[in-house]
Amino acid sequence: MRKSLSALLLPALLISMAACNKKGKVKGTPDNGILVGVAPGAKPNIGRPGKMVYIPPGTFHMGPSDEDINFNYTARNKQVSINGFWMDATEITNNEYRQFVYWTRDSIALKELGYVKSTNGGGGGDSAIAVDWSKKKDIKYDQSTLEKLATKLMIDAPERLYGKIEVDPKKIVYHIEYFDLTEAAKIENKDVPRTKFIKRFDQQIYPDTLVWLRDFSYAYNEPMTKRYFSHPSFGNYPVVGINWKQAVAFCHWRTHYLNSYLGRKKKANESDFRLPSEAEWEYAARGGRTNSMYPWGNYYLRNKKGCLLANFKPGRGNYPEDGGFYTVRADAYWPNDFGLYNMAGNVAEWTGSYFYEGSYNLIHDMNPDIRYDAKDDDPPRMKRKVVRGGSWKDVGYYLQTGTRSYEYQDTAKSYIGFRCVIDLAPRMGKRK
Repeated sequence: MRKSLSALLLPALLISMAACNKKGKVKGTPDNGILVGVAPGAKPNIGRPGKMVYIPPGTFHMGPSDEDINFNYTARNKQVSINGFWMDATEITNNEYRQFVYWTRDSIALKELGYVKSTNGGGGGDSAIAVDWSKKKDIKYDQSTLEKLATKLMIDAPERLYGKIEVDPKKIVYHIEYFDLTEAAKIENKDVPRTKFIKRFDQQIYPDTLVWLRDFSYAYNEPMTKRYFSHPSFGNYPVVGINWKQAVAFCHWRTHYLNSYLGRKKKANESDFRLPSEAEWEYAARGGRTNSMYPWGNYYLRNKKGCLLANFKPGRGNYPEDGGFYTVRADAYWPNDFGLYNMAGNVAEWTGSYFYEGSYNLIHDMNPDIRYDAKDDDPPRMKRKVVRGGSWKDVGYYLQTGTRSYEYQDTAKSYIGFRCVIDLAPRMGKRK
C-alpha cells in the first residue's frame, strides 16, 4: 500500500517542482500536457466601493404604480429582471464633483508647465495619462504660476474684474477616449478597422451656475448663483447645473481615476462607472418593494405624524414646508430599504437611457435599456434622455418611482443631478 501511494504522489510532486523556481514561487504554466487553466496576472477584488450600496438582482414590474393622470401612455407595465450592481448611496455632491474639476484643472496646469511623462503608443489623443502627477505637489497657484497659465487656463485680461487673475471655467476641459462597443458589435461592422470605433472628444465640465437665474423668470436667485457650487456650506449638497454629457464625462473620469490606482497596485481593472439605465434606476428606487408608489414603500407623501418624507413642492407656492427651500443635503431624509437616499425629491437624476415614448414595447425583459449617443447635429428629439425622481421644485406626481420625464442631453438645470453605478466582478472567496 505504501509503495502504491508513493507511486501516485511522486508524479504530482515532480509536476509541482517543475512549475516552481528555487524559492518555491510559481514560475508559469507547466508544460505537462494537462489542462490547468491560466488566470490573469493581476490580483482580483477592490473590496466594497466607498459610499456605494449593493443592489441585489431581482424581478419587478416596471412602470407606473398608479393611474396615468396625464394619459400619456408612455410607460406601460412590463415585468423585467435586473442583474445586481452597485449604486451611489447619495446623489453626487458638490465636493465630489469639485474633485473632478480640480483634477482636470491640475492636469491642464501640469501639461502647460511641462510636467509630463513620455508615453508609448501614439493614437493621436492628448491623453491625461501623460501627466506626471508626482509633480502636483510642486504646483503653487501663486502670481508667477498664474501668469504662466494665463493663456491656457486663466480668464483673458479684458474679462477680469479689477485685474484679478482667475481660472476660466470655460477652459477646464476634460479629454475623453473610449471604444464604442455597441457599434463594434454590429454584424455589418465585423471587418471594419478598430480605429473607426475609437471615440475622442473634449468636454467642458464646470457646472453652469447661471441655471439658478435661467430656470426661473422674475425670481431673485442670485445668491444661489454666486455661492451654491463654490461655498463650503453647500459641499454636501447635490451638484446641479450639470448636463447629461458632463455627467457622462464624470463617470469616465471616475473610471480612469480608479483603474489608474488599481494598475499601480497590480490589481485587475474594474468595470466602468456609468449612469444607471432607466430600469436600474426604477428598480433601485423601489427598494425591493414591487408595488410601492414611492421609495419609502407606501402610497403617501407624509408619515403618520404629518411630516413630509421628501424635498419637493407640496402645494401651490409652497416650497419650504418640507424643511428645504431649494435643495438639501444629499443624505437628508430616511433612505429606502436598499440604503439609497433621496431617490424621490431633492434633485431629479439623469439616467443613461434615451427617452422614447414607446420604449416599453421594445425593450428586452433582461436588463432592459435603450441608448443612443446623439451627435451635435442630430435633431432635438434624438437628444432626449430619461430623467427620474422628481426634484425640490416638482409636485408629488414626479416623485413616484414609475414616473418618467426627460431633458435634452446638452441642457443643464438647477434641479437635475445624477448618481453613478458600477458592475463589479464577483468576489473570489473560498468555496465552502
